[in-house]
Amino acid sequence: MKKLAVLALVAAVLGAVPFARAEVAPGQSAPDFTLTDTNGKSHTLSSLKGKFVVLEWTNPDCPFVVKHYDSKNMQSLQKAYTGKGVVWLAINSGAPGKEGVYPAAKVNEMVQAKGIAATAELIDADGKVGRAYGAKNTPQMFVITPEGKIAYMGAIDSIPSANQADIPKATNYLKAALDAAMAGQSVASPVTKPYGCSVKY
Repeated sequence: MKKLAVLALVAAVLGAVPFARAEVAPGQSAPDFTLTDTNGKSHTLSSLKGKFVVLEWTNPDCPFVVKHYDSKNMQSLQKAYTGKGVVWLAINSGAPGKEGVYPAAKVNEMVQAKGIAATAELIDADGKVGRAYGAKNTPQMFVITPEGKIAYMGAIDSIPSANQADIPKATNYLKAALDAAMAGQSVASPVTKPYGCSVKY
């Protein structure tokens, strides 16, 4: 009995740890949030019902993120799908002072220089939104349906490397999920294992 009591206490303590990550799953309602972007504008997920939404966890200094931006792969996807009415929200859940966390003005300079076409660059400095989604890596992607449900969560593609040469060889999971969901079809692989740098909570 003593052992069970100790295990229960440990479980309770671990459950209360602020860094514990929630588990979300396809078909569930996407956790609502309100975050401010690098231009000082507030964005609330629930206000976007009726639209497809992509959440992209990002860190501009992560080599895996750099792979998709220096190759223009991420920008091409952003432009293609925002052009179809998708709202694309890039989220940095890094804590102040951590790798890849910059003042808003600097982020906006990078957006301009790299031709980034996300709808907004959101700041999640306390990591609450990242933890609510269980975001572990950068890049990590989520597709949310117009009904506010998670349709896809995981990696951007099938080759977990920082090498740009791998992009054309990879299956783009995000594109496949968006195309299927937007056509009213079921997503073939609604969950994949994300890869990249750890989110810098």
